[in-house]
Amino acid sequence: MEPRDRMVIGNLVTDCHIFEGDGTRPIQQENVQIIYEPGLRRVELPVEVQRWREDIEADMQRRQAAGEPYAWNNPRFAVESIIASRSDETEEPLVQIGLCDADYYDFLATSVNLDEPLREGEPATLRSQYLENADPVTAPAFLSCSFGVNVAVETGPDRKMVFARRSVRVEGHNKVRWNSSVNEGLAAIHDIPEDGSPISLHAVARRALREELAVQNEDEVDLELLVFALDVRNHQWAAFYRAVLTDLTADQLVARRSRGIEDKWEHDRFEFVPADPDNVLDFVLQKKPDEWTPCGPALFYLALVRAAVIARGGDRSGRLDVEAAERRAVERLATSAART
Repeated sequence: MEPRDRMVIGNLVTDCHIFEGDGTRPIQQENVQIIYEPGLRRVELPVEVQRWREDIEADMQRRQAAGEPYAWNNPRFAVESIIASRSDETEEPLVQIGLCDADYYDFLATSVNLDEPLREGEPATLRSQYLENADPVTAPAFLSCSFGVNVAVETGPDRKMVFARRSVRVEGHNKVRWNSSVNEGLAAIHDIPEDGSPISLHAVARRALREELAVQNEDEVDLELLVFALDVRNHQWAAFYRAVLTDLTADQLVARRSRGIEDKWEHDRFEFVPADPDNVLDFVLQKKPDEWTPCGPALFYLALVRAAVIARGGDRSGRLDVEAAERRAVERLATSAART
């Protein structure tokens, strides 16, 4: 089977597959259905992966006992299925996601070990056995023990795009890489509503804004779901959001964050870039590919597309304005390279 395509931005071929959405129109909250019954099913790990998980759990217990940094094993979800379709009348995107129970150590045992030999002396890996020559969208649930919500944040009054770099303290592959403004993995302890109502990805996005940028109130944010995507390097599903902070400037956001936030340790650096396509694409393309998480550039590109469509009064051809800016950014990069 042919591999899923990867989003291309200028000369950058990302490791991000856009599964549903193109940034020109939002995916409505009511058109996303998450199917999950607490405690009904737990993800099943192959024997080799279960051994890795046991080793991870033992190492984290050792770290905790030694007073070293360790990862808490919070309850999470595995993605059993994700299906995109269209409404009958208006052909709006409809997305249905099936989840079962998993935890953070399940995630570490799979995502971090995709290229580790399953058995000593043999070449087979999780990637070669389950992802290569197969459709990653339909991969077994144990390979998808994480669903992330990634948000591109723009300040409203001064129109700055917020870029965040993940710290060395985070687990997994994306340490010290530029990423979305805020991001959160779907977590059972936080995101299962107490009243029994369905899980809401919008609520997860708002939690990310609160925990990582201290954006507390819903009326401070215009929030839109743009895209569902798959990080094909690490095999992680994600929902992409665009958030405009209606009344907060970059300086005000920095001041608020300086007073303390819940998850300050997750990022070690922020950059505030003018939110027009030329400046944002310069920032994206002038960095080395390995300085980015697999889906970070795609998120910001699609946030630019949505802003351009809004600026054109809803005309979806606004995406062509971003493509034109992309060509200019590539030309500037080539000119700069020729001079050096």
